[in-house]
Amino acid sequence: MFRKLSQLIAAVTPGQLTPADRVFTFHPEQLSRWLDEVWATGGIAAWGTVTNLGKPTMVINTAPLQQLADVVDMTKLPGGLLAQLQSGVNNPGITPPPAGYPLPLGYHRPALGIQNRLLWDHLIYAYLVESTGIIEIMAEVVRRYVTGESLPTPSIATTAWVRGTEDLFFRDPPLFRVGSLTSQLRPDARINRRNAYWRMFGLDLPHPAAGADGQPWKRSAGSASNTRFLEIWNELLRQVWLGIENEKNSSGSNPTDANYIAYLCQSLGEMLRLRRRGGMLSREEFSYVCMMNWLHLTVEDDTSLITDLSATAGPGGNAADRLAVVGRMVGVTPSRQARELFELANLVSPLLWAIELKFFDDVIQAELLFRLHNLGVTPIIAETMNRIIDLWQSATGDRVKDLAVTQRRVQAPVRSAQPTKVLPGPLVPSASSPSTNGQPVATRR
Repeated sequence: MFRKLSQLIAAVTPGQLTPADRVFTFHPEQLSRWLDEVWATGGIAAWGTVTNLGKPTMVINTAPLQQLADVVDMTKLPGGLLAQLQSGVNNPGITPPPAGYPLPLGYHRPALGIQNRLLWDHLIYAYLVESTGIIEIMAEVVRRYVTGESLPTPSIATTAWVRGTEDLFFRDPPLFRVGSLTSQLRPDARINRRNAYWRMFGLDLPHPAAGADGQPWKRSAGSASNTRFLEIWNELLRQVWLGIENEKNSSGSNPTDANYIAYLCQSLGEMLRLRRRGGMLSREEFSYVCMMNWLHLTVEDDTSLITDLSATAGPGGNAADRLAVVGRMVGVTPSRQARELFELANLVSPLLWAIELKFFDDVIQAELLFRLHNLGVTPIIAETMNRIIDLWQSATGDRVKDLAVTQRRVQAPVRSAQPTKVLPGPLVPSASSPSTNGQPVATRR
C-alpha cells in the first residue's frame, strides 16, 4: 500500500524529499488510521493529489537549531487529528483509478463484487519480500539508531523513518486497529507471520525464527495448511513453459494442454480460497503486506536512509543491491536470491490474485498464460509468465524448464517438489561486518 501511496504523491521539486521519503514523514498515527480507511473500503478506489495534511512541505536544513525544530514538527501529532478520527491522508473515493495507473492483472472482477478497486498485494508478496531477509536487516538498523550511535548520523527524514518503522511495525499497534494482530494468545509477530505463510502456502521462510523452540506456527495450524501448493504451483509453471515453448509449432506433436493448465489454476484457486473461509487470514494478509511494502519502499529508491548509510545505487539501481550494502553495515547478509525475490514479489502477487479470483479457470483465458502470438494485443500475460518462470527457476533452483523438456521427450517421472524450505542460502553475519553493539544479529543456519 505504501508503494502505491508513494506513486500517487505529488512530484517534489529539486532539493526536497523524494516521494518515498514524503510517505515516511507522515505521522505514524496518520498512517495507522489511513490503513484502517483503506481496509474499510476494500482497497484504494481513487485518489486525488495526496498531501500530508497538517504538515508543511519539508526542506532539509543542516542548521542544528533548525534540525531540532524540524524533528519536533515532524514527530508531533497534527492538530487536526486531535479533533477528528480521520487520518489526514486523502480518503478513497468511489470512481475508477486515475489514467496512467491501471488495474493490475486480475484486480478487476465485478462478478465477485470487487469493482474499480486496487486490492492490496497477495500474501505471497509478503512471503517473498520477507524471504530476502529485509526484516532482520531493517530491525537491526532501527535498533542501532534508537539505542546507540554506531551508524552514520541520520538526517531528519531518516529520523522520521526510524520513528515510523518502530511505531508501526515493531511495537504493539493501537487497540482495535486492523493491524492489531498480537495479543496474549499470539504474542510473537514473527511466529504469526510464519503461521500465515504455512497455512496459505505450506512454506517456511528460508531462515529460522531466532529464539523459537521448534516450529510452533505449524503446531497451531494442524492439518489446515496448503502443503500441496508448491507441488501444484511448480507443475503450473512447467505446463505454461511447455505452452510457451511449443506455441509456434507448425508441425509435429504439441504437448500443450490448455485444459490441464486451467485445471491447475482451478486447483490453486480452490486451495487458496479454502484458507479464506469466514474471512480467515484476511487481516493478517493486509497487515503483513503493508509491513513488507514499507520496507520494500525503503530500499526501492535512494531514500534518505539509503543515502545516509551510503547505500545508494542510482536511479536504475536495484533494491537488492541497496539491501546488501545496508546488511553489511549491520552484520546481516540478505538472501543470495534477493534480486529475484523482489521482482518475483511484484509479478506473482497479481497473478495469484487473478488465479484466486477465477480469472484463468476458463480454458480460453488459460491460453493467455502461454500464448504469445495471434492475440491481436500485446501478450503481456504470457510475457509476464515467461519472466516469472525465469526468476522462479533462478531463485529456487527448481529447473522447471528442464523438467518440462524431460517430461515431454523422455517421459521421465517428475520429481516431488515439496521441501519445507524453498530458498537456499542462509542469513549469516558478514565476516567483515562491524560490531553489533554487543547484541545478537539474526542468523540462519
